[in-house]
Amino acid sequence: MGSYTHLDLDERRKLYQLTSAGRSPRQAAAELGRHPSTIYRELKRNHRFDEEPMFRGYFPLTAQSMAAGRRLRGAKISRHPELASYIVDRLEAAWSPEQIAGYLRHRTAGPLRVSHETIYQFVYGPDGQAAKLARLLPTGRRKRRRRYARKPRGLNIPPAHTIAARPPDIAERGGFGHWEGDLIAFKLHHGKANLTSLVERRSRYTVLMPNSSRHSAGIMEGIERHLGTLPPSLRRTITLDRGTEFAGYGRLRESLGMAAYFCQPSAPWQKGSVENSNGRIRRFLPSDTDIARVPRAELEQLADRLNRTPRKCLAYRTPSEVLAEQIALVLEAEP
Repeated sequence: MGSYTHLDLDERRKLYQLTSAGRSPRQAAAELGRHPSTIYRELKRNHRFDEEPMFRGYFPLTAQSMAAGRRLRGAKISRHPELASYIVDRLEAAWSPEQIAGYLRHRTAGPLRVSHETIYQFVYGPDGQAAKLARLLPTGRRKRRRRYARKPRGLNIPPAHTIAARPPDIAERGGFGHWEGDLIAFKLHHGKANLTSLVERRSRYTVLMPNSSRHSAGIMEGIERHLGTLPPSLRRTITLDRGTEFAGYGRLRESLGMAAYFCQPSAPWQKGSVENSNGRIRRFLPSDTDIARVPRAELEQLADRLNRTPRKCLAYRTPSEVLAEQIALVLEAEP
């Protein structure tokens, strides 16, 4: 199948002459060496509608201008102030372009529906650049940096606890109760305080826990405390990296009955859910944050904000909705 290209100005002038002379779209297509569908599309999209009959019809210069306007980055949004205002409002609420587009697609129709790519084009187009909207995107920058794998930190893991030994159904996200964990570090001049982040793989529900240091005992105690309130079926396994802060993983099986699995060295993508969540968290807690001075209530508000944001992978439901529904089902099934 050949690629489709728009008519240029010379072709539009020729088309105008042919249609003015009474040629049909198919005849004009044959003379221009174009597919009939291209000509029908051109006449439909670039036909001028005016109250005055003499200004109504297909004109080459008008058609060229209309086509050029559609090719402006994010032009659809710029043409609809109500849509532009809504998108800016959601970006300021820390929604991603995909979340905005998905939410609109499921709840609106007509011109208010827009793709996430069009939102990115609007953000990086003239109007978006003037309003400095790029700073509201998840990355906060125009170009992505090259991402490097983490260096292995030396924790030796028995074969029974490597990710290769993890049951395959966990990777398919078919059931609840499988978590991923990671440590979010901050610049050392603020001290040794850090943050544990946990994500439930099926619902993408996020839990944040502050730590005063990287000592494994304190970190594991925090995980026990937070996940211990859940029904056993919602805390079955956890996948971690090989950082020494997770050396005390054995106590999770003893106290919670949770099996622990570890990624391969330099392969953080094997726990992609928590890595993705960490990227979202960094928007609000950059690396130069003095995390020891952030109140626990503020961290809880951040986690709540993440858990109440619709996710594409959940058909634009929120993690809170998905996990709450599963908890209700578990409680109903209990005798």
